[in-house]
Amino acid sequence: MKIASIIVDVPAMQTDKTYDYIIPAKWSDVIVPGMRVVVPFGPRKVQGFVMSLSDEAEVERLKEIHSILDLTPVLNNELLHISSWLTEKTLCFTISALQAMLPSAMRAKYEKEIRLLDTTRQAELDSAVQKAMNNRSSVSWEEVEKNDLLHLFQKDIKKGLLEVVYNVKNRTNKKTVKQVESTRTTRELEKELQALPATASKQKEVLRYFLQNNNPVLLKDLLQETNTTENTIKALIKKELLSEKLVEVYRDPFADKEFQKTQPLALTYEQQKAIAPILTSIEEQYHKVFLMYGVTGSGKTEVYLQSIDAVLRQGKEAIVLVPEISLTPQMVNRFKGRFGSEVAVFHSGLGAGEKYDEWRKIHRKEVRVVVGARSAIFAPFENLGIIIIDEEHESSYKQEDNPRYHARDVAIFRGQLHKCPVVLGSATPTLESFARASKQVYELITLKERVNNRPLPTVEIIDMREELRNGNRSMFSTALFEKLTERLQRKEQSVLFLNRRGHSSFVMCRDCGYVANCPNCDISLTYHRTNHLLKCHYCAYETQMPTTCHECGSEHIRFFGTGTQKVEEELAKILPQARVIRMDVDTTSRKGAHEKLLKEFGDGKADILLGTQMIAKGLDFPNVTLVGVLTADTMLHLPDFRSSEKTFQLLTQVSGRAGRHELLGEVIIQSYTPEHYSIQLASHHDYDGFYENEMRIRKAHSYPPFYYLALITVSHPEVTKTVDVSDKIATYLRKSLTNQSIILGPVTSPIARINNRYRYQCMIKYKNEPNLYMILKGIVDRYQKEIAQNSLTLSIDLNPHIMM
Repeated sequence: MKIASIIVDVPAMQTDKTYDYIIPAKWSDVIVPGMRVVVPFGPRKVQGFVMSLSDEAEVERLKEIHSILDLTPVLNNELLHISSWLTEKTLCFTISALQAMLPSAMRAKYEKEIRLLDTTRQAELDSAVQKAMNNRSSVSWEEVEKNDLLHLFQKDIKKGLLEVVYNVKNRTNKKTVKQVESTRTTRELEKELQALPATASKQKEVLRYFLQNNNPVLLKDLLQETNTTENTIKALIKKELLSEKLVEVYRDPFADKEFQKTQPLALTYEQQKAIAPILTSIEEQYHKVFLMYGVTGSGKTEVYLQSIDAVLRQGKEAIVLVPEISLTPQMVNRFKGRFGSEVAVFHSGLGAGEKYDEWRKIHRKEVRVVVGARSAIFAPFENLGIIIIDEEHESSYKQEDNPRYHARDVAIFRGQLHKCPVVLGSATPTLESFARASKQVYELITLKERVNNRPLPTVEIIDMREELRNGNRSMFSTALFEKLTERLQRKEQSVLFLNRRGHSSFVMCRDCGYVANCPNCDISLTYHRTNHLLKCHYCAYETQMPTTCHECGSEHIRFFGTGTQKVEEELAKILPQARVIRMDVDTTSRKGAHEKLLKEFGDGKADILLGTQMIAKGLDFPNVTLVGVLTADTMLHLPDFRSSEKTFQLLTQVSGRAGRHELLGEVIIQSYTPEHYSIQLASHHDYDGFYENEMRIRKAHSYPPFYYLALITVSHPEVTKTVDVSDKIATYLRKSLTNQSIILGPVTSPIARINNRYRYQCMIKYKNEPNLYMILKGIVDRYQKEIAQNSLTLSIDLNPHIMM
């Protein structure tokens, strides 16, 4: 008897372990670790992952596996090993770690139905239940819920007349298309062609096509080639001259694009020096982490491409991670242009089916390079030769819900397993990475010059307080307005950056100071002009814009702050001749919109590209000579110790969009706190100066990279309960951890309430706590019952990037 140890799809502390199931004899040679199966679990059937096989069970009475979802394992042994490591490192459930490695289309969907247990007892059912069942043996849960009959059905379930059945639906639909082929030999076809009457001209044309190309052909291609209709083909199928079958095809998001094949470029002296240690690590097959610190436009991408080329020549595979927002068509073009069909691409712009198909190309070993956002780090490759993380400072590499992993940590773990190099690239590395490079934990590679020695753009900081004193109430300083006008006259392009979407940040009454807040969260509502709505960006609550103040009835209720929509309107007033493209979450939410807007700008169909963070990275347009940052202070005043670092990184990245080619670039940074060191140093492109300054502050306040952090957030619908649990946790931590650790809190979270749940947090700053994981796991165990009942939420982040 063969036994499978299975992790079931029930994310709870009590079920976070393997369960043994008997493998039915018919599948004894089929089931292997890494496959998904459906198993009975209590009263329902759930999805499970096979973790290991054995010949004996620890328990006597075991249930059998109900059905198989895969014919080949979806997770290889390495990924199963990584799931155990992730579970331990991020304190998540094993099932959450396993699910994170698969495309969303492969996460099981459960459908509940209510079934009659005994057809002979149908008359005993409640009359309303009988009517709803309508002589059927089962009815869907949704239908019962929709008709508000759950309470009546519940009574009959208790009587033992009905049961609830859970069906696991596999959501992975493969795309199929019709393919047509000839059923006859060439000689037979010629005979049939002669026998057809003259009136059947279209049928004759189809047969002539198969005489010239006696290969299977897709139906849509055949109709196009012979300029005929499906009826003609059906007639020939009826005569058994042709046959038709469904064949599986990939959903190719790039099917209609031509990628120009590119050749490796000659490397500059700096690039040659940078690539040498990476190539040595590839050839000698040892693991090392390289930090490639290169100014914007220094040609980091070409170094990546040539390193990957060396890996492919060894018959190995490569993973390239890029931040979601810089996964632009330009980036895809560079990799597809160099490596063609060897590349699979993952990003949020793809539909679930397209992502699934890209994943299957990797799984079937049809591609050897994957370019994608965070989750691409779990690509099911088995022979990795290099992992590259571009813009390694980006916070989007950290997942903010379970499992709370950082892609960099997973990359280094996989790099160690495969004995291959990991390259982290950035013009503004995180302080943690740069500190590790300074201590020789990572090897530092520096690129200080832009390719072809192009100068970095000149940067001018404008004090907006001065502008106000001089009577300029516009959101554009005099200098920025003049330079925008100049660019329009010279037919050059400009990029305007604002780190906020929507029309205005909040709505306030000028008479009494009332601010429109979300009723479910302690945060102000954001005004969106398109449909005159106030929206909460945390719980999705929305309401109509009020015409009078709810507090004092005044009509002087106005918008404050500036959003991208508002800037677009202002531009239309002051520069009516300018053609503007706006890029933010609202204008790019439709599939393909992101690419379409960038292509229009690249083709010169607009003079100004206005946008949020998504335009700050990876864009390379030869005609852009001016970059304007409208409010550099947006992030500076957030309650986050990394706010200065994020501001410096963003300003440096945005500035790097100007003057990347023949034309010289200029940058204007508008600020209300122009004296702040992160703004001053960004204007001089002085990363080293910023690093030294920021490290002094971090050391004084015991923050990373001098200390590790763990953030515990407690939330509950009742404020007293939230405070009580937070206090008990803080007391327990002070008792259990060493004296070297600093425990802050509990305090109210910066956003004290989200979705009617109160939030408190504790922070641990530590250098070396060998038992930390055990202590934190103990806290989760202690409150497991309340967490399971969904009244209490306890989240533990061992490397927090968002303090809110």
